[in-house]
Amino acid sequence: MNTLLERITIDPLICHGKPVIRGLRYPVESLLEYLAGGNRFEEVLAEFPDLELEDLLACIEFAAQSIKLKSRHLVMA
Repeated sequence: MNTLLERITIDPLICHGKPVIRGLRYPVESLLEYLAGGNRFEEVLAEFPDLELEDLLACIEFAAQSIKLKSRHLVMA
């Protein structure tokens, strides 16, 4: 498993089971929205000081892997 992806956790008791960073209640989806909205990594890290650069890279890797899975599913359908 990609070591970045180890930073992503899924627990039904945290954020309704959405993927989050290290159980910290920062949903991957929300962090990706910040980045997609034009916020630079440095800005997100300044806003959420308990996050690390690797956490944001993990979000991007998670999104990339998720698209690969969905793309395979769509191709097979």
